[in-house]
Amino acid sequence: MKSQGQSLLRSYRETLRRLVLAAMFLTIGLVLPFFTGQIQQIGNMLLPMHIPVLLCGLLCGWQYGALIGAILPLLRFVLFGMPVLYPNGLAMSVELCVYGLAIGFIYGMFKKQGLIPVYISLVIAMILGRIVWGGSMTVLLSMQDNTFTSTAFLSGAVLNAIPGIILQLLLIPAIMTSLHATGVQRFNGQPVKEDRL
Repeated sequence: MKSQGQSLLRSYRETLRRLVLAAMFLTIGLVLPFFTGQIQQIGNMLLPMHIPVLLCGLLCGWQYGALIGAILPLLRFVLFGMPVLYPNGLAMSVELCVYGLAIGFIYGMFKKQGLIPVYISLVIAMILGRIVWGGSMTVLLSMQDNTFTSTAFLSGAVLNAIPGIILQLLLIPAIMTSLHATGVQRFNGQPVKEDRL
């Protein structure tokens, strides 16, 4: 009975921890674009909203990552008018949802988590998110008889985003490694400090 109570308490605390972290990542995602001056060209290069969504997927799980990713661009539009809802905001909402879902789901599949699983999950999520973004832009623009060309896709998903891609590949694994090293968030199967209840 005592063991069952401890298990329920542990489950409750874990859910609460994930909710608090998800709310924190949502807040960070709302604030970070102000550091790029809310200038779309700079935002397209540095991708400030991507980082908290990817971290949310890694630290909170795919459900939270997908939810925060889907909400973030829409909430920013409602609060600050950026990104413009159609087509950029809607396409970005789908894209970030896929980022959070994919990175959390893939990372969660690894029995032993660490730096290599972080990189694998991150790269696959980035590829899937960009493909979905391209598909979303194609569908949304076709509704107004516009076309989304392969050149526009390569420019928006890859060429213009190279600084942001490099930043994500450097920053996210570094943050995960730091959290592991300090014992704040451990890689599964690699305990740093004893669990405290």
